[in-house]
Amino acid sequence: MPLRWRGLMGMSCSTHSTAAYQSRWLLLALTTIWLATANAMTQVRIAELRQETVAMFYHGFDNYMRVAFPEDELRPVTCVPLTRDSRNPRNVELNDVLGNYSLTLIDSLSTLAILASAPLDTAATGAKALQDFQNGVASLVLQYGDGTSGPSGKGLRGRGFDVDSKVQVFETVIRGVGGLLSAHLFAAGELPITGYTPRRAKGATKHKLQKGEIPGIAWPNGFIYNGQLLRLALDLAQRLLPAFYTATGMPYPRVNLRHGIPFYQNSPLNKDPDSDENVQEGAPEITETCSAGAGSLVLEFTVLSRLTDDPRFEQLAKRAFWAVWNRRSSIGLIGAGVDAENGEWIGPYAGIGAGTDSFFEYALKTHILLSGHDQPNLTVPFKEPHQSWLDPNAIYTPLTEEQNSPEAFLAAWQQAHAAVKRHLYSGIHHPHYVNVHLATGSPQAYWIDSLGAYYPGLLTLAGEVEEAIETNLLYTALWTRYSALPERWSVRDGQVEGGLGWWPGRPEFIESNYHLYRATRDPWYLHVGEMVLEDIKRRCWTPCGWSGLQDVRTGEMSDRMESFFLGETAKYLYLLLDPDHPLNSLDAAYVFTTEGHPLIIPKEKTNPVIKRKRSASKELQPHTGEGPRDTCPVPPPPIPFTISATAARPDIFHAASLIGLHLIQNHHVIEAEPAKLTGRTANTKSQPDIVTNHTYYPWTLPQSLMPVNGTCARLPMKHTFSIEFPVSTPLQTSQGVQSNFIVFGPQGLVRLNEGILVKSLSGLKMGMVFESPSPFRTLDGPLMESWRVWNIANMALGRDEQIFIPRDVIGEMTDPSFTRVRDSVMFDIVLQLESPIGTNSSAPGSVEEFYDSSSDSKQDILEDSSTDLVFEEQISSAGLAAEYKTMLSSLLHHVTSALRDPAATLLPQQPETPQTYPFITLPAIASTGMGAAPIIDVPDAPDPSQPRSESLIWSNIYFAGDGCRTKLPDDAAKKHEIIVMRRGGCTFSEKLSNIPSFTPTTRSLKLVILISGVTDENDKWQEEGWPASSGASLFRPLLDKVQVTPSGLVRHHQICMVMVGGGDELEELFRKTRSIGLRRRYHIESQGLVVGNIIVV
Repeated sequence: MPLRWRGLMGMSCSTHSTAAYQSRWLLLALTTIWLATANAMTQVRIAELRQETVAMFYHGFDNYMRVAFPEDELRPVTCVPLTRDSRNPRNVELNDVLGNYSLTLIDSLSTLAILASAPLDTAATGAKALQDFQNGVASLVLQYGDGTSGPSGKGLRGRGFDVDSKVQVFETVIRGVGGLLSAHLFAAGELPITGYTPRRAKGATKHKLQKGEIPGIAWPNGFIYNGQLLRLALDLAQRLLPAFYTATGMPYPRVNLRHGIPFYQNSPLNKDPDSDENVQEGAPEITETCSAGAGSLVLEFTVLSRLTDDPRFEQLAKRAFWAVWNRRSSIGLIGAGVDAENGEWIGPYAGIGAGTDSFFEYALKTHILLSGHDQPNLTVPFKEPHQSWLDPNAIYTPLTEEQNSPEAFLAAWQQAHAAVKRHLYSGIHHPHYVNVHLATGSPQAYWIDSLGAYYPGLLTLAGEVEEAIETNLLYTALWTRYSALPERWSVRDGQVEGGLGWWPGRPEFIESNYHLYRATRDPWYLHVGEMVLEDIKRRCWTPCGWSGLQDVRTGEMSDRMESFFLGETAKYLYLLLDPDHPLNSLDAAYVFTTEGHPLIIPKEKTNPVIKRKRSASKELQPHTGEGPRDTCPVPPPPIPFTISATAARPDIFHAASLIGLHLIQNHHVIEAEPAKLTGRTANTKSQPDIVTNHTYYPWTLPQSLMPVNGTCARLPMKHTFSIEFPVSTPLQTSQGVQSNFIVFGPQGLVRLNEGILVKSLSGLKMGMVFESPSPFRTLDGPLMESWRVWNIANMALGRDEQIFIPRDVIGEMTDPSFTRVRDSVMFDIVLQLESPIGTNSSAPGSVEEFYDSSSDSKQDILEDSSTDLVFEEQISSAGLAAEYKTMLSSLLHHVTSALRDPAATLLPQQPETPQTYPFITLPAIASTGMGAAPIIDVPDAPDPSQPRSESLIWSNIYFAGDGCRTKLPDDAAKKHEIIVMRRGGCTFSEKLSNIPSFTPTTRSLKLVILISGVTDENDKWQEEGWPASSGASLFRPLLDKVQVTPSGLVRHHQICMVMVGGGDELEELFRKTRSIGLRRRYHIESQGLVVGNIIVV
């Protein structure tokens, strides 16, 4: 505690009175409460900002209804309606969204319903909003009918949404279908509106309710609501069904609301692609969709199915979600673009923003929406009587019970977030997310986009509040700098990326601040909301509405008021500033869609809940190393004498530094003290405390919320250095022979499933990064510190990518920055089998298994336009061992053959084919203790991936059983290089004491091999990520006594004892062995620390 507080409170170190002690702590508590009350944003100021938000919404909504309705959107600068671009059908920026069905009104209805619960005020906001909501519903029905097949089903603009508009499936679902469903739930009383109690209309005809119909509700405007919005949502969704006729289960990106998909000639729906109806003029229709577009339909379609008892939509949306998820890469990442026809990823990028954003969102929110609800009954076929009935589900295999369960979606979210945290999350300078390669996790682009600002809010819902707070700080600093969020901003360059500087009024940033405030109640987020509101009012206002910004740097307007500005941005801003809104305290499984529409499955639609166990499906397990969070954490405890835990964070300025706020001129006034009434000072000239740069942010944050003695932590930067190998200098192998790999020159890199194979070090440059704590571990446990290669040949590597370097390429290198170190504990025993076979075989736990990849995906050749690196071939095999079989060994054979006997290639000869014998490799571990001898030093066995005719160094094996009963024969040690024993029966020292003494010769004993039985430890270590051939399940034999002969004398020639695993099956392999060799293991160290991701092979 600062000394000034001790003096203020009269505290003394010599005070021992219990009563005085308690009274002082009571005074401290009261002082803290007083400080919080005095410095937090006042209720009066919150009410002011709430009213300003309501005024902002109505300025846009009233102008839309006056100028643009019933068209889709408003041009606020020129004050005219904005409609589809009929002259340019390929103007997808407009035509994908604008379908000629009064989009802005549909998107705004749920916001009106939320405003209808506003607290009582002089403007009667709540009553006005409820009236406008009901009038808006009536206006929509007047234009498009009530969704029935009778005369009332035809409106002024058509019967339902029977319009000749090619629209994007995703945008139509989230804006159109979702907006109609949410408004219906409010109108029917399923979502709360303060003071609104739906009452059945008097004289309502008692009849059997039709599909999508509810009992009539009388409204003051004379309108009888009986489910018109639900039926219109059904009409719109049915017009999207043709897009789901694909071979993958993912919908085509676009559909014509009247004609379907005649432009997708390969669709199963178009059985006769040669007919005139299916001829596409001009370029073929694009079949590329995105992960978000295909996988983010589950919320809207599930609610629609549950409300109408029509299972088609829920099943289609879930199938599309799983179709995307099941195509994730081997490291758990999903790409941004995907072809709906063939399911292939388009482009290698994986991120959290554009293209993938709402897929993650719907994984978690689908779990929330379905929680507490039973699965629909899918055993009874559902059929409609009319001929126009379409059900794309008929061409697919039905979804499993697992795929329909909420637990499966939760597991998908947990694994997806773990993969994002492992491969996309960067803690350097300040936490943020980069864009990486889909298959390898290697960084590809260092920019963030405004769409990615939703992710902190999603993390908050998932209980990952700390990660949400720290990553949201970056977007707050970015908004502070530009008074908006640019579409894309370069973390590397510190500026707007590629000229993408527009802000169309996106809601994602304020959405995350809303969720964070609900989770923490930190007034910081109220001031962020205040900043957003003031900046929008200052920069986006026009006499006719609110415009987006074409360039956040210049303030140029875009002359478009996107429907989501009223449907989301204004909505989240209002809910942030209305803490007592009924939605903020609704104890039910409701969610906001990605378009900001609240949805819920009504209770009367809920069947009895059947509790199910968490999925045991292997593909839905969380990513290794990241444990899922099952509960939401409590808000962070307040720091003494501070009001905002966020403002007192030690990394608060890290985000500002990364954005460069300290270099930006601040023209705003920062208050020295909070105003007593409004929280703002009217006369800025009387305020001397004007900060010239953005030391504090957001710019609306009063200085009183900043801790007086706040301490900033050091920037989290990592130590790096580079190694550059000399060009064309032949490296010596362990046998003193020059490495043949030098012929490849400086471009000898090959992409494998798990990383990069280095065929030559000549001219190669590696970048190392210091890791503490280290992400790597050895058999003895995790490393405390290590190096990791993060860049090779100017190409960034993924977090889990490895560098494979053949031992002959490295040679006996002992440079302090790059040293090959022999493993003194683990090595491999190589067996040459007696029975010749045509192909190499691998016993359980072989080196081949160790380096084999579990991925079946095709291998990519990486290209980097910024470097001269060219990968010479594409690898189609499954791992490094197969790569050796097909490339390295074959290449060495041809090169060395040509060097040894050049004339052999000039004369036509019929070479004799020698008999070859296959190899297998076994992990072995050395013994320990006072009686342990070091591993015998012999030349390494050759590459075991290729059968050979030559024998290995040892060929005489003696099988001694358990070696415990009696002394072994003298010839066992004199005429056999290897003695094989079974584990058990006596101690390890006793086993050695039964081996007779001998004089070392070339034929005498060199190695004792203990065979351990197969235990459950193998499965345990493999579950922890260790391959069987790593030897992780083996333990070192303990020789707790010095080695002695059978007569009890100290053995002069120590015997090396090692252990292998495999039990009876392995002993049989030894009996079929022709010869035996050793192959030592190595690792690379730099400056005394292990380089964790270099594997010496």
